[in-house]
Amino acid sequence: QLQASGGGLVQAGGSLRLSCTAPGRTISTDLMGWFRQTPGKEREFVAAITWSGEHTYYADSVKVRFTISRDNAKSTVYLMMNALKPEDTAVYYCAADKTGFRSYTLTYLNKPTNYDYWGQGTQVTVSS
Repeated sequence: QLQASGGGLVQAGGSLRLSCTAPGRTISTDLMGWFRQTPGKEREFVAAITWSGEHTYYADSVKVRFTISRDNAKSTVYLMMNALKPEDTAVYYCAADKTGFRSYTLTYLNKPTNYDYWGQGTQVTVSS
C-alpha cells in the first residue's frame, strides 16, 4: 500500500532523496516513518514526521544529515539524505501509523510493530 523509490548507488558524501507514495489512499492523518534494514539485522528506525508536519524525529545516527518532509496534497513523504556514509547502506522502508497523535516518543517510534502499513523497500548503497 506504500511505494518507496529513489534509492541507488552513490559515493560517500553524496546525496539521495527517497520518496514514499500511497497510491489510492490518503496519508494526511498518518504518522509517516522511514526505517532501514541490512541483512541479518533488525529493522532500524531512521526518521518520522507527524501528520501535520509539526514534529519530526530522527535517529541519532542520521541527525543533521537527513531531513524528512511531507506533502499531504500529493500523499508523499520524502527523506532527503545528505553526507551519506557507507554505514547508511541498507534497504529503506517507509511506513504509516494511523494513530494520528500530535506528538510521539522515540520509544514508540522505534518499534516497527506500531506501524500499520509498509512499502516494499528501496536499496541505498553508499560506496567508500
